Amino acid sequence: MRILYAEDDDDLGYALGLMLEKLGYKADHAREGREADLMLRTQSYDLLILDWGLPYLDGIEVLRRLRARAQTLPVILLTAKDEVEDRVRGLDAGADDYLAKPFAMSELAARVRALLRRGNAGSALLQHAHLCLDTAARTAQLAGQPLALTAREFVLLERLLLQVGKVVSKRELVDRFSDWDHELGDNAIEVAIFRLRRKLQGAGIVITTVRSLGYRMEA
Repeated sequence: MRILYAEDDDDLGYALGLMLEKLGYKADHAREGREADLMLRTQSYDLLILDWGLPYLDGIEVLRRLRARAQTLPVILLTAKDEVEDRVRGLDAGADDYLAKPFAMSELAARVRALLRRGNAGSALLQHAHLCLDTAARTAQLAGQPLALTAREFVLLERLLLQVGKVVSKRELVDRFSDWDHELGDNAIEVAIFRLRRKLQGAGIVITTVRSLGYRMEA
């Protein structure tokens, strides 16, 4: 899962980044509205945590532009505004949830998990041969036994399982693993694939390298 959090307060932004990292999510940070809008137009995300009071382009305008592009990722709106009219305005603009400042990080974490579960409802369990991935709980089992995976390995397996029999491009995987300001090279993907193959060895699960294109989990 990849999350964008748009927050101009450095202290809160730092705390949000730590929280998302501890939850096992890949997270990018936008510090103002124009940057958030650009990242949403050029990158793929599973959830947006959006501060209403962003400079240059406020959160409501970022949200309106997002929905005008028919992007359906869930959005949690953060704001110091706590009047009923403000909540209605935020929800009418397209927010899925609303959290007034100050808030407890534990409550925000619970709302993040709930929205991601809702987004994955109906496909939380991905199964192939003896492999089972729970995308909501972020756990994996192989032949009924827990399978230890790094966050990167989990995302890689998730992408392959969602497209069994089809090629998943290196570009898509690099985008999933990269920070906005620090892009990983193909070598990082190759290392993750190598480690995954070792962990899945003997389970009858084949990940094929498709030269110059990417990787495919064989049906």
